[in-house]
Amino acid sequence: MRHPVLLALCLTGTLGLTACQQGVSRNQADRAVADAAEVDQSNLSEIMVSVADPVEAVTYFRNALTVTPDRIDLKRGLAKSLARARLYTEAKSVMTDILALPEATNDDRLMLVDVMIRDNDWAGAEAELAKIPPTVETYERYRLEALVADSKRQWPKADSFYEIAVGLTSKPQGVLNNWGFSKLTRGDAAGAEKLFIQALTYDPTMFTAKNNLVLARAAQRKYDMPVIKMTQDERAQLLYTAGLAAVKQGDISNGKQLLQQAVDTSPTYFEAASRSLNALEG
Repeated sequence: MRHPVLLALCLTGTLGLTACQQGVSRNQADRAVADAAEVDQSNLSEIMVSVADPVEAVTYFRNALTVTPDRIDLKRGLAKSLARARLYTEAKSVMTDILALPEATNDDRLMLVDVMIRDNDWAGAEAELAKIPPTVETYERYRLEALVADSKRQWPKADSFYEIAVGLTSKPQGVLNNWGFSKLTRGDAAGAEKLFIQALTYDPTMFTAKNNLVLARAAQRKYDMPVIKMTQDERAQLLYTAGLAAVKQGDISNGKQLLQQAVDTSPTYFEAASRSLNALEG
């Protein structure tokens, strides 16, 4: 007579255990789905911040924040996207809100400094940099310190910060280009030329550094094209830059030749170079 009772108890226990296991599995599944969704959103956020159209990225982050308004990573993405879209006032507002949060970091303040510099708010950038402890010795910190010192024409200080920043990154082409342009504006064309060449050793495709290199050489009346990698279209653009620089320095004859070479070299009709050449000849 005890066997049916014992069997019933065993069955009850088994069913209870099965129900418990199903509950755990369901919770685990829900958590796995949530984790996967968060990873997918993080990956999409990274794409939006780095390569997506800035306006589309702004829309994406704003929509995402309506669903999860407390996500600081989404707020950072929105601020970066606003800056990429050149909506600096809005970007600064978002960054200020982020800095009011307990989980805000020094990197967030550095991001605000970067946006302020892009918005030509140099006084604000300097004030925010002063709030960062001196123990924060990062590439981004020294890069921004160099730009602020540059804006105040504190050349030795700027050079020191540029040099430190270069040593703290494996991709210094951007800061080398900025440093070179700083040297060029000071009248040190030879020093600028060396820095632009150095930047191109890290990124041979960086057209801004190529263009600045031609300007630095032209300032020394060296109008021949530097020995660097360039497409036919880039060569035409660089010849145009050299031609305009020559004309600006009063070297009209060389300027005409360079502009004509730009017209002849360009794979398509080079309207700006043709117009400048016609103006000189007229």
